[in-house]
Amino acid sequence: MKLAFIGMGNMATALAQGFVQSGKLQGVDIIAFDPCQDVLKKKSEEIGFTAAASAAEAVCAADTVLIACKPHQVEGAIADIKDLLSGKALLSIALGWDHARYQAILPSDVRVQFIMPNTPAMVGEGVFLFEETSTLTDSELCYVKDLFSAIGYVHTLPSSLMGIGGAISGCGPAFVDLMLEAFADAAVRYGIPRALALSLVSETVLGSAKLQQKTGLHPGVLKDMVCSPAGSTIKGVTALEKSGFRAACMNAIEAIMEQ
Repeated sequence: MKLAFIGMGNMATALAQGFVQSGKLQGVDIIAFDPCQDVLKKKSEEIGFTAAASAAEAVCAADTVLIACKPHQVEGAIADIKDLLSGKALLSIALGWDHARYQAILPSDVRVQFIMPNTPAMVGEGVFLFEETSTLTDSELCYVKDLFSAIGYVHTLPSSLMGIGGAISGCGPAFVDLMLEAFADAAVRYGIPRALALSLVSETVLGSAKLQQKTGLHPGVLKDMVCSPAGSTIKGVTALEKSGFRAACMNAIEAIMEQ
């Protein structure tokens, strides 16, 4: 695959770096365009991809194009390269730009796949939601899923569930970060240095998540395993319940879905 990136921000950079480090792509297989040419050239030297002087140059050099610019920039970016996309596969990680929206503005022979990533992709632990509605060929879809699987977890969702899926995996890291910060602040309050506090909390969350993944046990069961009768943990759980912890988590997702 010759892959062209249109936009090379943090997420696109993480993807390009991950694809190369995983061995799924070589630097020479990637060409990228971004209006910030100085930054683009620096990244190209670090990762090994080719920096293009224009979006058209990048598209012409590739058979697959990944739209990674900001959502409000997509329409303008597509207008400049629309005819050049004919016959190519187009991947998009721009929020809100699903298959139906691209279909309305692209030539009919452009094959489209909408993918929602999240920021843990920067450390090879991304969650990638693939919209079930796709016009990639079977071989293209298989290859692209394999490519993204090298730097995270791939899940396929119906178009109707991409919104809630994105609220969980896309917005979720910010909510987890708030929790990390809060528990680290509590640790600092009782004397643990900040750096160590953050390490303890992050390692605890990471280990707990891996435990659930590997055992497949319901989180409630895992919680009960830690809660001894009249013990410290159940007292903490009670305090969280009194503060509406679970309701607050659910309300955060509801606020996103009802906007």
